[in-house]
Amino acid sequence: MSDVLVDAQVAEAIRRLELPFNRYGLDPYGISRDHLEIFFSMLAPFYRTYFRVRCFGQEHVPAQGRVMVVGNHSGGLPVDGAMVLASLLLGLESPRLGQGMVEKFANRWPFVSHWFSRVGQFTGLPEHAERLLEDERCLMVFPEGARGTGKLYRDRYKLVRFGSGFVRLAMKTNTPIVPFAFIGGEEAIPTVRHLKGLAKMIGAPYIPLTSYGLPLPLPVACQIFYGEPLVFEGTGTETDDVILGHVQRVQDEIAALIERGRTWRRGAVERGELEGGMR
Repeated sequence: MSDVLVDAQVAEAIRRLELPFNRYGLDPYGISRDHLEIFFSMLAPFYRTYFRVRCFGQEHVPAQGRVMVVGNHSGGLPVDGAMVLASLLLGLESPRLGQGMVEKFANRWPFVSHWFSRVGQFTGLPEHAERLLEDERCLMVFPEGARGTGKLYRDRYKLVRFGSGFVRLAMKTNTPIVPFAFIGGEEAIPTVRHLKGLAKMIGAPYIPLTSYGLPLPLPVACQIFYGEPLVFEGTGTETDDVILGHVQRVQDEIAALIERGRTWRRGAVERGELEGGMR
């Protein structure tokens, strides 16, 4: 791949990934080293300069082995997912490839579907997630799903109902859950309503309409707060009451990280370290 297109830090991080690439630069899932270099080279300027992402607690993400990083979803567009993926590759001492479980509608778009698969982002089916964890991969999970990114600005940082499948899967595969809070996504895309008609035409659940009219993110500084790993013992076949109790524990941890992040951000604004306020 041309050095003109590939960011040097990205290339080095991908070289250090513990993925079994063959001589053609493909791993057993069809993930392409060349595609990863282009994809993350495009994300890197947004991560470093546009959103000026700062990470806290990244030492809680294990250097190797199976793990789920689980957090809040927000912002109308998946800015949070892209920046979390960038943080796992560029912000850790031992780079990890985060693999997201993509909403099914996105994989109906031919070009997008091809690129997602080449960079390790697969349709969010339980069998896909289980196989990846059994192969010691790092999964990025947003239990709020599309309901999370669909939140309006007036509901910013309010968690909506979590799905429970991720906890059953974590227990079945003995996978630690690292909770995280993404701060800044709500301000980057302040959604005031949804363009449902246009969204239906392209097969999306919604298209955000922002306070300034365009569904494009503002250059707002963002932060990611990673928490300590949670491990739930069991087989994943426990009763709903048991599973929902664990789900609530994860949700409570993420809520606490959100509050911690918002407190830090308000202090940073008061100290003049960040531009703009935060309510």
